[in-house]
Amino acid sequence: MADSSTAAPAGRLLLLDGHSLAYRAFFALPVENFSTTTGQHTNAVYGFTSMLINVLRDEAPTHVGVAFDVSRDTFRRQEYAAYKANRSTSPSEFAGQVSLVKEVLAALRIPTVEKDGFEADDVIATLASQAQEQGHQVLIVSGDRDVFQLVADTTTVLYPVRGVSELTRMTPEAVAGRYGVDPGHYPDLAALVGESSDNLPGVPGVGPKTAAKWIKTFGDLDGVVASVGDIGGKAGEALRTHLPDVIRNRRVNQLVCDLDLPLQVDDLAARPWDRDAVHQVFDGLEFRVLRDRLFETLSADEPTPDEGFELDGAELKGGEVGPWLDEHAGVGVRVGLHVAGSWGAGTGRVDGLALA
Repeated sequence: MADSSTAAPAGRLLLLDGHSLAYRAFFALPVENFSTTTGQHTNAVYGFTSMLINVLRDEAPTHVGVAFDVSRDTFRRQEYAAYKANRSTSPSEFAGQVSLVKEVLAALRIPTVEKDGFEADDVIATLASQAQEQGHQVLIVSGDRDVFQLVADTTTVLYPVRGVSELTRMTPEAVAGRYGVDPGHYPDLAALVGESSDNLPGVPGVGPKTAAKWIKTFGDLDGVVASVGDIGGKAGEALRTHLPDVIRNRRVNQLVCDLDLPLQVDDLAARPWDRDAVHQVFDGLEFRVLRDRLFETLSADEPTPDEGFELDGAELKGGEVGPWLDEHAGVGVRVGLHVAGSWGAGTGRVDGLALA
């Protein structure tokens, strides 16, 4: 009988934090350089899609899913009203781009998952936990450091270090090398140091090195709390003063790994993308170069004609287009359309239509 500990992984699950990555892409690419002729800004969609193509090519996952936040009203906000309260309103140019990202994902047949009252990180944590139990390797692409607590021998975080074009692999060794603690104790360290992006204040004057030293000395954050009276100096005094903040931080930064989600790992099995849908979405976004990269990189469902056809052309006069469509363009029938004319931002003129 084969040793199950050395058996090949069942699969390779890729999970992405949709909001986190789209927002990073928005600030990585100049908004004035990415818009359609109708005026729709697309820099976040372009950056996200470009990154996604690269990751799918480089990592070759067998399963893929993208998690999204529903709103900022989560159980963490109920626990701590100031949670993420320091974050400004999203720029107006970003508005609407998340829905466009979801359109791209739908065309690529990549499922999206979200859960009301929870964050994308919790969705990712739940799916990653399920995948680990099933023997999958897990790759997580996120710009939120909270996911470092999920890193394990079979789970790697691909963390953006410059926009979304450059990702660094956070393995257990990488987390320990950067923060001085193993991934399981990263939330303990973050509770002591604080997380400015989440508006979670840490202990004043206590940085990662001091926090890591305390965790190593006393075992974990519970040990630090139990021994708080034994920690001397100004740092110890500050810890005792701000201990309630530390304990609250630790409750807030713990990811939820057992959500009841509408999709499970098996539902995330990778599928060939929909070529027709990609053409439609990428045409609307005017992503011609990016579409060429996609076609060169990834496989798609190739349409297979049922039979050959004959081409018989005719010029339609005024009032004849409607009846022609009624006769030839029934439900489920493909119709080719070519438009001749000119157009610009928010306007255009049609000189002729060709239908086939």
